[in-house]
Amino acid sequence: MYSKMISASLQGLEGEVVAVETDLSPGLFSFVVVGLPDMVVREARERIRAALINGGYPFPDKRVTVNLSPADTRKEGTHFDLPIAAGILAACGEFPAEAAEGYALLGELALDGDVRRVSGVLPLAIGLRDQGIRKLILPMKNTKEASVVEGLELYPISRIEEVTAHFRDEKKIPVYTGPSGRSLAPEEDFDGGDFFDVAGQESVKRALQIGAAAGHNLLMVGPPGAGKTMMAKRLPGILPSMTYEEMVEVTKIYSVAGKLSREQSLVTRRPFRSPHHTISAAALAGGGSRPRPGEISLAHRGVLFLDELPEFSRSVIEVLRQPMEDHEVCLSRAGGTVTFPSDFFLVAAMNPCPCGYYGHPVTSCSCTSAQVKAYRSRLSGPLLDRIDIHISIAPVAYEQLSQEYSLAEGERETSETMRQRVEAVRRLQLERYKNEGITCNSQLSPSQIKKYCALDKASQSLLKEAFRKLSLSARSYQKVLRLARTIADMEFAEKISSYHLAEAIQYRSMDRNGEV
Repeated sequence: MYSKMISASLQGLEGEVVAVETDLSPGLFSFVVVGLPDMVVREARERIRAALINGGYPFPDKRVTVNLSPADTRKEGTHFDLPIAAGILAACGEFPAEAAEGYALLGELALDGDVRRVSGVLPLAIGLRDQGIRKLILPMKNTKEASVVEGLELYPISRIEEVTAHFRDEKKIPVYTGPSGRSLAPEEDFDGGDFFDVAGQESVKRALQIGAAAGHNLLMVGPPGAGKTMMAKRLPGILPSMTYEEMVEVTKIYSVAGKLSREQSLVTRRPFRSPHHTISAAALAGGGSRPRPGEISLAHRGVLFLDELPEFSRSVIEVLRQPMEDHEVCLSRAGGTVTFPSDFFLVAAMNPCPCGYYGHPVTSCSCTSAQVKAYRSRLSGPLLDRIDIHISIAPVAYEQLSQEYSLAEGERETSETMRQRVEAVRRLQLERYKNEGITCNSQLSPSQIKKYCALDKASQSLLKEAFRKLSLSARSYQKVLRLARTIADMEFAEKISSYHLAEAIQYRSMDRNGEV
């Protein structure tokens, strides 16, 4: 007796259709799953057997062979429990196998027959829809997540018996009729703090706005208590809103990583990830025998904040170099190669020296020159070369703190005002590059730089002098031009002027010895 069910497997962030074929044949009892299943899928045999028996079904005393096709790709995850169990029930004659045509099934089984929530449902559902499947039976607790996918009929269940009753036409599973698709994407209020709370530091606020307006990576250097972490945590409040397509893209990553809560169907705010400096290279980039997204992929379309940057292991922060250029991370393992997106806005913070007070106007530094040099040399030249904006932060004087905190709410700039400015600049870039395949200035290719970042003679002379004095690399040269384009856009200027370029050069003042 033979049956065939449809499910899906994950290959990175993409879902691929898998045919779950079940055959019952005479002979001594055995239960074999073939088709490159991983250990989790092989363990499903015991869960499925117990779930069917406790659900009131006799388990066949025959040779049970389950094939996961195509057989040349690795199958991972507990979501194969439900389609395998349904295939066995159909092969046993509990319901006609033809009744399951056009359906796909996902779900983990508990030993008592309950259907449990699984990870990765969103990319699996998208993959099924894209390959012509329009009906999906899935765990009740995954319904909100899958409802993001438009063009799918969802049949949520909580028990294995509901599948049998549905295909027997005894009791149909109600189709999910709640909110779905784009209706799940309202803008959420940001509760991470307001720039209204930050006294002074106007130059840093401007640099953060420039970075947010076009995704320019940024490094803040300053003493303890100057406000580096405080401002970084408020950065998501001024970032432009995500498009629906970006929300789905980010949600797929969080779904695969198992980071979505049961109540959350869609990630609607740009991510803000702030890993501790003790993080490993695998946790930052992603990996494992079953590759999962790391912090740089979880920060996709959002902010990756690295506080106390020199305290990170050198081997860990060097992992950032390739993803910062290619906007994706490629993980190669024995089982194959997986690519995760990693288009993040890097914001880093560091002290100027180990004690933190080098150059402080009041507190004296206790570090030797050798200690300062060794501390700053923890950051390699190639990494610094990939950071667009280097800005020094000075401590705020008491008089300024006292004066600014006495101002009324309308007398100091808020995050909402800054965000409106950033979004206006981002709209300008979207309009300019609508036929170029990019969305912002930080993505400009060399040929596009030549087209959109033309300089007059005075600006060319200024850049030539800066190139010589600062020993800029070819990459730095391009970053200065991209940054100057964004600074000009902040003033809605059509052309880059010499003072736009001068400000951009000022943000590239950290040389290979780490001087700011």
